[in-house]
Amino acid sequence: MAYQSINPYSNEVLKTYPDATDAELEQALAAGDKLYHQWRNDPISTRAPYLKKVADLLRAEKQELATIMTKEMGKLLSEAEGEVDLCASIVDYYADHAVDLLKPVPLKTDAGNAYYAKQATGVIFAVEPWNFPLYQIVRVFAPNFMVGNPMILKHASNTPGSADAFDKLVQKAGAPAGSFKNLFVSYDQVAKAIADPRVTGVALTGSERGGSSVAKVAGENLKKSTMELGGNDAFIVLDDADFDLVKKVSPQARLYNAGQVCTSSKRFIVTAKYYDEFLENLKAGFAAVKPGDPLDKETTLAPLSSQRAKEKLVGQVKKAVAAGAKVYYGNEPIDLPGQFFPPTILTDVTKDNPIYNEEMFGPVAVVYKVENDAEAIALANDSSYGLGGSVFSKDPRHAAYVAEQIETGMSFVNSGWLSLPELPFGGVKNSGYGRELSDLGLNAFVNEHLVINATDK
Repeated sequence: MAYQSINPYSNEVLKTYPDATDAELEQALAAGDKLYHQWRNDPISTRAPYLKKVADLLRAEKQELATIMTKEMGKLLSEAEGEVDLCASIVDYYADHAVDLLKPVPLKTDAGNAYYAKQATGVIFAVEPWNFPLYQIVRVFAPNFMVGNPMILKHASNTPGSADAFDKLVQKAGAPAGSFKNLFVSYDQVAKAIADPRVTGVALTGSERGGSSVAKVAGENLKKSTMELGGNDAFIVLDDADFDLVKKVSPQARLYNAGQVCTSSKRFIVTAKYYDEFLENLKAGFAAVKPGDPLDKETTLAPLSSQRAKEKLVGQVKKAVAAGAKVYYGNEPIDLPGQFFPPTILTDVTKDNPIYNEEMFGPVAVVYKVENDAEAIALANDSSYGLGGSVFSKDPRHAAYVAEQIETGMSFVNSGWLSLPELPFGGVKNSGYGRELSDLGLNAFVNEHLVINATDK
């Protein structure tokens, strides 16, 4: 596997990184396992100062880290800066709250004095994607650091610079050896690591295919896993929506990070009352973007992350149109050298269209017209995915009722997707299982150890 940083705006190869050796993998496993056994005897609070230092360094080195991400995967510099800020807030959240969240939980029983302790389990192996090169790492690293589970990272092959930068930052923070290690490993080495008895959990964010492959190895080796996979999130506009808010939110709900977000709004389900006006507004929002160098503050549309990503999206749109979809706006080449894809709106995508149940990872919106709530709910649920989604209604009860009918892991009422340290993140169906962030993410890889004293009643 070639770990290369390639600037998707200039197409320049920035740096190639050497593959990890089996000896380096063994060294990381041994260091992580040794630290796990040490941490089992240390108070949880002793780890918080290291995380605080990580948060301080993230903020101090924000510009450098953001620039690495922008050059490496193409996101707008302002979005990269926001990602670093979010990472720092996640790190702070677990440093500040983990001690309380990991307290033993008393249990009511007549059998004796009972509780369960929340204990570390061992080394966690994480496989993470390129679209949020730091945020995806931190979502697993920060909670498990406080739990006492060291982490080994296999990052995406096109964002090695971000992974390397975070590894160096953790070292700079003075964190104990073995607490975090980035390795440029092969797929065979991933399987080898998961099978190793020192690894007790596997976290993956990525594609269905990648998740299925890693989950299979984890299952064969009886390792607990969490999977955050793709999404085809619905953005539902009901008859009683605040349409001024809808007009404001909808373009960016699809275009943020050039549409390369698992929880981007991808299917816009709009009642007939607003359908035509919605299309006009979305078109205006899409037409207003300015493609260019993502390091330039004036740029509002970044390139896709790679030539491969662009080629896949081009093929999906061609396939959709060949099967009867109509291009309401876009799908015209952008005259720039980078991996740009034009913001595009598709309509008339029927159930027999091959992209009806595919995730399109880029700035392509599919807009559907429905007549009522029941049609909106049925269409939203007619998907193999169930990650997130949005519902727009002025009536909180109405919005909550519709949101709860959607088969998804997260629903956002009167907003696009968002991510905060205290809110659980994850999905159902082919979007995966398990949760990251919040207390649920903290408990993902803990041993809920029952202790009961039958003579103490």
